Amino acid sequence: MSERLFIFDTTLRDGEQVPGCQLNTVEKIQVAKQLEQLGVDVIEAGFPVSSPGDFNSVIEISKAVTWPVICALTRAVEKDIDVAAESLKYARHKRIHTGIGTSDSHIKYKFGSTREEIIERAVAAVRYAKRYVEDVEFYAEDAGRTDNEYLARVVEAVIKAGATVVNIPDTTGYCLPSEYGEKIKFLMENVNGIHNAVISTHCHNDLGMATANTFSGVMSGARQVEVTVNGIGERAGNTSLEEIAMILHCHKGLDIDTNINTQMIFPTSRMVASLMNMPVQPNKAIVGRNAFAHSSGIHQDGVLKNAGTYEIMNPKDVGLDDSSIVLTARSGRAALKYRLGVLGVKIDDEDKVDKIYQKFLRLADQKKKVTDDDILMLAGADTAEGRAVKLDFLQVTTGMGVKSVASIGIDISGQKFEEASTGNGPVDAAIKALKKIIQKQMSLKEFTIQAISKGSDDVGKVHMQVEYNGSVYYGFGANTDIVTASVEAYIDCINKFR
Repeated sequence: MSERLFIFDTTLRDGEQVPGCQLNTVEKIQVAKQLEQLGVDVIEAGFPVSSPGDFNSVIEISKAVTWPVICALTRAVEKDIDVAAESLKYARHKRIHTGIGTSDSHIKYKFGSTREEIIERAVAAVRYAKRYVEDVEFYAEDAGRTDNEYLARVVEAVIKAGATVVNIPDTTGYCLPSEYGEKIKFLMENVNGIHNAVISTHCHNDLGMATANTFSGVMSGARQVEVTVNGIGERAGNTSLEEIAMILHCHKGLDIDTNINTQMIFPTSRMVASLMNMPVQPNKAIVGRNAFAHSSGIHQDGVLKNAGTYEIMNPKDVGLDDSSIVLTARSGRAALKYRLGVLGVKIDDEDKVDKIYQKFLRLADQKKKVTDDDILMLAGADTAEGRAVKLDFLQVTTGMGVKSVASIGIDISGQKFEEASTGNGPVDAAIKALKKIIQKQMSLKEFTIQAISKGSDDVGKVHMQVEYNGSVYYGFGANTDIVTASVEAYIDCINKFR
């Protein structure tokens, strides 16, 4: 009989720590419901004490999903645990995830403490959390750089205190796969009572080894993996959910199963990428647009004769439909709604479907073919409705040997303003005209353009960082006209000013 590996998804907690990728509560619920369909066992819904928004999101996600465990993160602090317990009151299955740093670096420089005091604080936190919930997970932060003998003492102590899951994070992504695997093996062989808890991995990708380390941990006895969709997360990201799921799917001889419905992987990936404004890199394993593409003549010849010559996975196994409906300007609402459903976006509000359809028609008039990424952008785009500052019109004159000139119209809470400016290129001219209307001391810190798909009629997505009053604000815009997308991204930043 196959062994069970539990999938702990932290897209909504660790994944959301990526600058500029924050979701609102409605979007988090949408992702949580998709994760439930995907088959994850645990959803880490947030860090409730960190903000009212996180607290409310955990409450609403708890109401929205049925069978996954809902987990709330805390520090080893009683107030954190109190707030987490309150946020989980509606969860059908609840878990508090508490912990503390255990490496000598954390003990000395972060806490100014001692090894013995850290064990006492760890045990106290677990016992306090057990007052609220039966299912308590403990994390030993920076376990990757923690001495194995000391780590074993910590793990043994928290299991005796009642921890049901113990998380061994490679917080800095430092470990080699062999080192991380040996660490898990050491704990499995040297901790009394180790089988009274599930050992969990949580690996970061700073050196590009998150998936390898996680898999090494699984082979050494870990039976929970902490992962994110598309591998998003702090710094270089976390272990990719889709990579671990498909490794086990392809290597059935390992006799380790998950509850993941692999055919939901691709639509889940695209939903998260769209809502978080974080496109998937083309060569990303499993879900990148080139993951099943073959350009070499030798490869193409082999695949045409037998797909198995160069493909170890069937694209349909991850939710890629070879016979997907092609959307054009002649497609109707039903086709659009169907394709959104295939991609994991369920919309029952017909008024909302109609609004998306109208935007779809405008885009379809500009493009020969509307891609999945395009329609996810339309469905998940943060529209100007309800925003104080809106773009009314933009006209730009530019060319080789002439000065770029931009005229812009802005609606600010119902009042109309128009301005014009010259600049060093069309984007510069447009932003200068915008700044004449929005008379605030603000400066552009970062400006990134990404194409969503391929072709000269692509929808371009612009990411911006604008500094205002000592704070940096993140904005996004998407349009087939990159100058318009740039202005929309700048306006998105302005609407977030406090």
